Amino acid sequence: MILEDYIKKLRKNGKITTVSRSISKNLEIAGVLKTLEPEPVLFENVKESEFRVAGNLFCNKMQISDYFGITTEQIIPTLANAIENRSKPEQTENAPCQEVIEEKVDLDKIPILFHNKVDGGPYISSSVVVAADPEYGQNLDFHRAMQFSKDKMVTRIVRGRDFHKFLERNGEVDVAFCIGNTPEVLVAAATSVETGINELEIANALSPIRVTKAKTVDLMIPADCEFVLEGRVVLDEKHDEGPFIDLTETVDVVRQEPIFEVKKITHRKTAIWQGLLPGRSEHKILMGMPREPTVFKKIKDRGIDVRDVYLTPGGASWLHVAVKIKKKNDDDGIQALEAAFAGHKSAKHIWVFDDDIDIYSDEEREWAMATRFQADVDLLIKDPEPGSSLDPSAEPGTKMTTKCGFDCTKVLDSKGKSFSKAKFPEVDLKKFLGD
Repeated sequence: MILEDYIKKLRKNGKITTVSRSISKNLEIAGVLKTLEPEPVLFENVKESEFRVAGNLFCNKMQISDYFGITTEQIIPTLANAIENRSKPEQTENAPCQEVIEEKVDLDKIPILFHNKVDGGPYISSSVVVAADPEYGQNLDFHRAMQFSKDKMVTRIVRGRDFHKFLERNGEVDVAFCIGNTPEVLVAAATSVETGINELEIANALSPIRVTKAKTVDLMIPADCEFVLEGRVVLDEKHDEGPFIDLTETVDVVRQEPIFEVKKITHRKTAIWQGLLPGRSEHKILMGMPREPTVFKKIKDRGIDVRDVYLTPGGASWLHVAVKIKKKNDDDGIQALEAAFAGHKSAKHIWVFDDDIDIYSDEEREWAMATRFQADVDLLIKDPEPGSSLDPSAEPGTKMTTKCGFDCTKVLDSKGKSFSKAKFPEVDLKKFLGD
């Protein structure tokens, strides 16, 4: 689906706030998005650009499940099925993202948002980056990019990821930064799969998409995105990148990162720029949610009846994981913890709960830990190992951290007080309070 069509659907259903008054891409749009979060917002009159801006579109699981027409409980099996049963997208030469081909590259004409006073410059934070390697083929990922001239940006490349591997192998890599995507592409780009798997095929399995050949680089890109910035990234050409707000809502350090030289800009005629607040709920859900099927599968592979997995917002949707299981054996809780850590190596703290606990409720998770957890038998402490570079408390440089898991499941053979909550009667209030 074209993002603008989805926004029109939101407007028809009264699920988006429209800002018609003049507003600046510098701090003001970010301020409104933060204030109205998680309400989707469309900005129709951006001072510095002819293009509109939209944000807060996919801030939680409910918004994403509504897009796909499924329940939140169906997200994990739906994504897991798409990863396992990938399919090739339809190819088109009549791509909406190439309706307009700008003759001259001028990034100042695009409403690249300046999000925070501490930022090093205007940042693209919602781009799905398409890159390729002669051996492994195409890869999709998210990479932030900071503008510092009319045709150059500096992009943060995390060491160890596929794109960094491509850069090290080849010295330079042709890229397409695709902005203005719907959840098929966004979620697929955030999945953690083996190098060599084309995430556009995962996107197509989620919901049919189209692809097209980029204009100046040998890449297949999402045909229905709003903007495409084509160019190349060179490993040895560096520039200061940052400061910037990362996933944990803390200020990331300034690094020397590779330069992205923009050689061509294409877009839809009525293109809408997709804004994404760094460190806030939309950033978190798109980063963390696609990791949940991986954790789910690792636990299931151990023969444990796993019901749900949730990377919690309080843990930046990255460092904390809540797992729900149907316990059948005394050690299922500890086994689930071990499997979950294997499924998401950036996780720092993981909790396992029984299937009567709503893992989306902070109160219920805390209640289960208070009533079902004993630290001397239910606490798993792992030896220090590499964790997440996003954790400011991890050892600088090495990412070494101490991880622990909490088995908050009740014992199978209770010899004392019950572990279950008492249930109150359910009544039809209309019988007593209404006509």
